[in-house]
Amino acid sequence: MKEMKSFLSKIHAIEDDILDEYISYWTEYTVTKNTIMTWEGETEKYMYFVLEGIQKSYYTANGKEHIIAFTYPPSLSGIPESFLTQSPSKYFLKTITDSKFLRMPYEQHQELMTRNRSIETLFRKATEFLLIDTLNRYYELMAFDIETRFKNFTSRSPHLLQMVTQKDLASYLRMDSSNFSKLIGTIKI
Repeated sequence: MKEMKSFLSKIHAIEDDILDEYISYWTEYTVTKNTIMTWEGETEKYMYFVLEGIQKSYYTANGKEHIIAFTYPPSLSGIPESFLTQSPSKYFLKTITDSKFLRMPYEQHQELMTRNRSIETLFRKATEFLLIDTLNRYYELMAFDIETRFKNFTSRSPHLLQMVTQKDLASYLRMDSSNFSKLIGTIKI
């Protein structure tokens, strides 16, 4: 719980007693690798905090996976828009490795936000950060060529090169796997 408290405190400072109470409602949850945690068309029932492992969110089109995001410790995970709106997900959440989480159901989260303004503020700020990150990613995908996207990714997240398959990384960067292989061999990381 210490990792989660530290992570959330960096988003928004909350009184210790309120944050401790909030965190006490999260329960441990363990999943083996290659498990689909949320299916396309299913409503996300939980918000997750990643303690161990790597996950990916993706959609499929024409039989091909298109990676939207990776999550790993310390971070929140799940299908955010499905969780926040309690509407069916447009994509999947799957574990890449064995994973361990803390999780909280939607109803409990809503109740705690309603009871405590500082928890609500925390998740408003977390949602703002998610929106900013999503828009920055969208900008990079639209504005930059594959080499620039690759360089930006490797400077921001070099650790993922050792943790995730090249095929998944290529999908995340919206490039062909062969182009990804060429870039890994020619660009100094």
